[in-house]
Amino acid sequence: MRKKETAQGLTVQAIAGTHVVLLGFNMAEADCDGLLGFAIHRTDHTEDEAYWLTGLKTFAETDPGLPPGSKYSTRKHPIQSFSWADFSAKPGYDYTYRVHALKGTPQALESVARVRVRVQTESPANGDHDIYFNRGAAASQEYARRFGSRSPAEVGPAAFEWLSRGLYEAMLDFIGLASGPGFELRVCAYEFHYLPVLEALQAAHQRGVKVAVIYDRRKDEPGERNDRAVEQIGLGDLCLKRTVNVSAISHNKFMILLQDGQPQAVLTGSTNFSEGGIFGHSNVVHGVEEPEIAAAYLRYWDLLAADPKSVSLRPLLEAMYSLPAGKPTQGTGVVFSPRRNLEALDWYATLAAGAQTSLFATFAFGMHPLFQEVYRTSSAKLRFALMEKATRPMAAGPEREAEEAKIVSLRQLPENRFAIGAHLNLNRFDRWLQERLSGLNRNVRYIHTKYMLIDPLGDDPIIVAGSANFSAASTTDNDENMLIIRGNRRVADIYLSEFMRLYNHYAFREWAATQIEPNQATFNHLRTDVWWQRYFGDTEQSHQRQYFAGENGEGMHRP
Repeated sequence: MRKKETAQGLTVQAIAGTHVVLLGFNMAEADCDGLLGFAIHRTDHTEDEAYWLTGLKTFAETDPGLPPGSKYSTRKHPIQSFSWADFSAKPGYDYTYRVHALKGTPQALESVARVRVRVQTESPANGDHDIYFNRGAAASQEYARRFGSRSPAEVGPAAFEWLSRGLYEAMLDFIGLASGPGFELRVCAYEFHYLPVLEALQAAHQRGVKVAVIYDRRKDEPGERNDRAVEQIGLGDLCLKRTVNVSAISHNKFMILLQDGQPQAVLTGSTNFSEGGIFGHSNVVHGVEEPEIAAAYLRYWDLLAADPKSVSLRPLLEAMYSLPAGKPTQGTGVVFSPRRNLEALDWYATLAAGAQTSLFATFAFGMHPLFQEVYRTSSAKLRFALMEKATRPMAAGPEREAEEAKIVSLRQLPENRFAIGAHLNLNRFDRWLQERLSGLNRNVRYIHTKYMLIDPLGDDPIIVAGSANFSAASTTDNDENMLIIRGNRRVADIYLSEFMRLYNHYAFREWAATQIEPNQATFNHLRTDVWWQRYFGDTEQSHQRQYFAGENGEGMHRP
């Protein structure tokens, strides 16, 4: 949901996802003289609470000297940015945000303009698309506040529930929709070894649901671990092993629900059925309650059930879903892999290159040259990328250095804003608590999602999301699936708010990791000078201000 309000020369736009509300502010440059920042008050109409929201920085003049990890009221220590996000929002809640522009002095802050904007966060299960992002950032200040330096295994259920953020529960709820005889569940999995999920499928089978699973067995890992889990739970008779093409992987992660032989819904996304996938690195599960989409997945599942060689599978999949010549049709579509060439990857890149104002994409295994070209030449003024690492997995040497140099070059373009996964492993930096990784993931520790958003705040957003990395292997070699969603602004709002949550999280941590002597760094207090000037003119900060405040033609009012 998006809502935009203007009063007293101050504009505020709220973009509400499920767990995140993005706030964009705007004022005329001439009115910013003396501006010290923005204070944000939130009224929670659902729980009947009202309070000033908090930040992490303080004015040096009024610093109360609290210990590391403390938060400070934005009424006394305002936000010095023209965009901000409330990461403490809850799904399906009714909120009013009251934003004040503050001037004066740190000791005597004066509200010179005030705007109220009321929004309701999205419920993940509303509409035909049910979308659940996990926390995706165990190495965070909030985890450290709640659980200290203990691993999730040491903390127990409370940590796993917090990390899941509803994603694991959504998996179980989807399985639970198959309530008895007449229902079927078809599963396709890469990592298939989180025992509670397997137990839920076994329980469904025992209540009369017809369960059938295809899982990856082309390689020892995760194949052997999948085998052990299946044997332990006793699902062997319900499983088919995908074994034929040993050079690639069965990388899908989806479930199909059928009733009386008719496909009803599919649950897909980037999340493996593993502990690390559900609770560790960033992931999403995306349910689609559109029978025609579920039917497309069922046809795909039926093809895979025969364990075909890729050489015979590729033309069948291309015939099942022929790529449009231009933009996708309105609504929801699918793309399945493997395919005979890079036509699908080239189509994704062409869609990205067509962004008018903004592009947002995640890259878990480096950025393919097709997308490097998009980020080099696109006319969109805002081009965000969220990356696990600067390159795909590569041995140290000239080839990796050359690839890293390409990313460095792209990052120097003012339109591009990249963030790479990192965490604060220090005892103290800028008053932050020490963070620790969950220990649930070995190879991919931060960013595992695979999605792209094209003009998400416009009237005609395009979302590409699923199991496939934007890579050659995911297009021509692996078993993969992608959703293509056009024109669904609710879906765009949810994905965008989650993207910015992780982008903001990792952008700071990546910067902090580059500091040579971070333990001796001086705390960066709020400023009393013209901090706001960089948000005007032809700068990346100016474009971001206009974008999130809805001042560039995107993100207009939508009830």
